[in-house]
Amino acid sequence: MTKLYSLNNSALQRIEHGDTYSSVEELIAATKPSRPLYVLWPERIAATAKNFLAAFPGETMYAVKTNPDETVLRTLYQAGIRSFDAASIEEVRMVRKAAKKARIYFMHPVKSPEAIREAYTQYGVRDFVLDSEDELFKIVRETELASDLNLYVRLALPRNGKASIDFSSKFGASSDEAIRLLKSSRPVAQRLGLCFHVGTQTTDPAAYARAVDKAAAVIKKSGIQVDVLDIGGGFPVRYDESVPSVEACVHALKGALSKNRLENMPLLAEPGRVLVAESGTLIARVELRKDNTLYINDGTYGGMFDAGPLLKTRLPVRGHRTGGAFEQPDSAFRFAGPTCDALDVMEGSFLLPADIDMGDWIEIGNLGSYSRSLRTNFNGFGGSDLVCLYSPGMRPVAKKKAIKNV
Repeated sequence: MTKLYSLNNSALQRIEHGDTYSSVEELIAATKPSRPLYVLWPERIAATAKNFLAAFPGETMYAVKTNPDETVLRTLYQAGIRSFDAASIEEVRMVRKAAKKARIYFMHPVKSPEAIREAYTQYGVRDFVLDSEDELFKIVRETELASDLNLYVRLALPRNGKASIDFSSKFGASSDEAIRLLKSSRPVAQRLGLCFHVGTQTTDPAAYARAVDKAAAVIKKSGIQVDVLDIGGGFPVRYDESVPSVEACVHALKGALSKNRLENMPLLAEPGRVLVAESGTLIARVELRKDNTLYINDGTYGGMFDAGPLLKTRLPVRGHRTGGAFEQPDSAFRFAGPTCDALDVMEGSFLLPADIDMGDWIEIGNLGSYSRSLRTNFNGFGGSDLVCLYSPGMRPVAKKKAIKNV
């Protein structure tokens, strides 16, 4: 049995009175959600976090942008992740509210002066990333030449064709620039680090080895003492095909560190997707069917950006029907979201029972990452709800409410 803790002020209100269900099927049958409904398993988050901590030989900071929900942040902290990668002052505030003693790293390479000042003076942030001389000047100026700064120079990497999104196309200094920044940062840094990011959803463990090789060359050529190496995130999650494990990525990383005589270098990592993706699903309702196109009440402007035209991720799906059962084998479908925009289409293909139709529900898996944080209210379709599922005897870490127009 699974206890449902929370939700909203409509048909799901009775969940707060202690109803229990043994499956998602029972949840759908009992509540018949008319809005997109997220189902979150905090215990899965805790288990995944502990596995990552066991595999990675360094300090782990969760990338808050992936899923900034307070329950997620609290669960990760209680599971042993005590450091967080924030990209904005709002994320800094979120972390400090959810985990008062957490260490916060401000890891966006371009920050406003006001954000730097507030993070330093009000929230105890001492760790800042940079990839330019101007950003270094800004940090030093807004912290008033503080003597307790920890600075991290962001190194750009060559294009990674095995990543869904190449971060170095937007951020990071060239090797020569990084050397200059290490030299400029060393006199004002209590701890000096070099960091990189191999790209989102990287499916080639060797990308970490190549990145270490490049970082090692920069460190050696600079002649500067570097105190820590931040390897970023990019650890992949399985959607529709096999991907390398965290252990495989760490194995490649360790090999490169040893080859470059950096095996004793302290490490940081910024995992996001790999920690929370599999902890959440999205329940969407079929509003209309036209041949092999299912018009559903959520889409790329809502919680399914990953499945949209840019990334085209084939998310795992499962059909649900109340008051009966599907009778036909699976067939390939595409999804159309609720907005009036023709870009709001998810080609898939998604395998669902051939007789799925209007009024049925679709459980869309691996949406514990980015789905909620990327939602918009375009056309007024941004509303969603959330339930957290706990095993009997587990104490919820936070009470959730309906999410409207996220």
